[in-house]
Amino acid sequence: MNFLIASQIMLWVAVFALGFLCLVLARQIGVLHERLAPAGALTLRQTLKVGDPAPEFTLQSIDGAAVKIGGARGGRGQLLLFISPDCPVCESLLPAIRSAHGAERKWLDVVLAGDGDVERHVGFVRDKGLGKFPYVLSERLGRSFGVAKLPYAVLIDEAGRLAASGLVNTREHLESLFVARERQVGTLQQYLEEQDRVPASTGEWRG
Repeated sequence: MNFLIASQIMLWVAVFALGFLCLVLARQIGVLHERLAPAGALTLRQTLKVGDPAPEFTLQSIDGAAVKIGGARGGRGQLLLFISPDCPVCESLLPAIRSAHGAERKWLDVVLAGDGDVERHVGFVRDKGLGKFPYVLSERLGRSFGVAKLPYAVLIDEAGRLAASGLVNTREHLESLFVARERQVGTLQQYLEEQDRVPASTGEWRG
C-alpha cells in the first residue's frame, strides 16, 4: 500500500516537473521569436555604410542592353537583387520581387544580378518569366557590395547612395529594406540595436 502511494506521488511530481519544463521552453521560444521576427534582412560584414555613394557601373545585360548602376539616375532609386538559378530560396523570392516592383514603381527600378554561365541565366530568365527586369552578370559587381551569400539585395536611393542592404530569404526581409531606408539605417537589426542603447525613462539602459 505504501509503495502504491509513493509511486503515485512520484508520478505527480514527474508530471508537474514536465509541465514546468514545457512552460519554460514555451517562454524561451516566444522570446526567441520576438527577437527574430522583426529583425529583417541580415547585413554581412562589408565596408560600405548607409549614406555612402554606391559604386557606379555601366554593364551589359544578358539581352545586350546597357544598364547603369549607381550614380545620378534622374531621381530614381535602384534595387539590386543578387540571385542564382541554383538557389531555391532565390526562386521562391521572385513573387515578392514582382510585388515590390509594382508597389514601388514610381521611384524604384529593379535590377537582377548574378555571375557564371550566361546560357544558364538566359534559361532561368525564360523559364521564370523575368524578361521585364534588367539582368546583369558581373562578379565584380557582387564583390563591390560585399555579396557572399544569396539571395542578397542592395537598395540604392535616388541620390545614388547606399540606403540599405542584406540577405533577403523572405518577403518580410525584402520589405524590411524599405523600412530601413525610411528610418535611415542599414537594416532593422541596426535600428533595434540602437534602440537597445537608448536610456529608458527610469534612467536605466534597455536590453
